[in-house]
Amino acid sequence: MRKIYVIGIGAGDPDHLTVQAVRALHEVDVFFLLDKGEEKAGLMELRHEILRRHAAGHDHRLVEVRDPEREAAPDGAAYPGTVGDWRSRRADLYERLIGEELGEGPDDDRTGAFLVWGDPSLYDSTLGILEEVLERGTVRFGHEVIPGISSVSALAARHRTGLNRVGGPVQITTGRRLAEGWPEGVDDVVVMLDAHQAFRHHLAADPVIHWGAYVGTEDEILVSGRLSEVAARIEELRSAARARKGWIMDTYLLRRDRDRTDQD
Repeated sequence: MRKIYVIGIGAGDPDHLTVQAVRALHEVDVFFLLDKGEEKAGLMELRHEILRRHAAGHDHRLVEVRDPEREAAPDGAAYPGTVGDWRSRRADLYERLIGEELGEGPDDDRTGAFLVWGDPSLYDSTLGILEEVLERGTVRFGHEVIPGISSVSALAARHRTGLNRVGGPVQITTGRRLAEGWPEGVDDVVVMLDAHQAFRHHLAADPVIHWGAYVGTEDEILVSGRLSEVAARIEELRSAARARKGWIMDTYLLRRDRDRTDQD
């Protein structure tokens, strides 16, 4: 039977790969690389660099295809439907790639892989799309997930901090959710997928923010401090970086003051 590896490749540094991931690279016959266009060519080049560095000497093929365009996601009830439509178009593509590029005979290329930015378990669609393909029943395959270093863990490491404090939880959420309000029951919040700097909604609480863009790459930018003191700088840096590169990946940790009776 065909086998698919879903390999987490880290937050941007080719050395983020685990030993387990490197071993998996050497089991793969065909790597499926999704091209996101000229603006995000750096994401494709990183994948090529990873294969040059960690899969040298191993015989494999590369199949590069254009990733389906995702429409701007509207707010409100229409959001899940827009995302669902995009994921189904991706499922069509994955189904075709697996069926056409991976055979089932003993002499065929039977092992494929998707190289997933960060960790496949955290705000990534690959696992859900593969499940949709399997549910269709048109192609058969087994799959294995190799965890990777997420932008969240890389961010905490670069700021030399933990994600939670003693006895307290941490919540990982999106900018869309943070704009609706601070999550109940937590003082430490990691925010991903924030295109509109939702931290501006919480200036009055003045939490500490640990912010990072392109973490783990040569373009890495880090800012840390009280939100009231650094919010304007983050917005300026973010805007300039996005204009320069055409895209941006940023993540941040907000740390609200705990009750004075709490002890870290």
